[in-house]
Amino acid sequence: MALSKEQTRELHGLIERRREALLAEIRDDLDRVRRDDHAQLAGASPDPGDESVAALIADLEHADVSRDVGELRELEAARERLKDGSYGICKDCGAEIEFARLRANPGAERCIDCQRRHEKTYASPSGPTL
Repeated sequence: MALSKEQTRELHGLIERRREALLAEIRDDLDRVRRDDHAQLAGASPDPGDESVAALIADLEHADVSRDVGELRELEAARERLKDGSYGICKDCGAEIEFARLRANPGAERCIDCQRRHEKTYASPSGPTL
């Protein structure tokens, strides 16, 4: 069953609210990254442990920004699908994506079965990557 107008409106609202929240969060995170000098955490004569902690904090903040930017891209793509009428249609099999799934993840572009298959196929290896 295709999405009703009411469901589409609800999902559009979810997308827009999440998009605005992400934009604000990204702005705040980038301002904080620019403002905070993590090298200062290590002090004037840093030891390797202090340097590692400072580098880890900086890396985590960059990872947060990257994750948020990725989600923002998903939402932008969902907005485009809403415009062209393909929103809620699985990009792999062409089946309808369940409303509950779209409500939980408005940027979803695959039905749950295709998403599972995609994740199994393209899963990153677990464990150390060194």
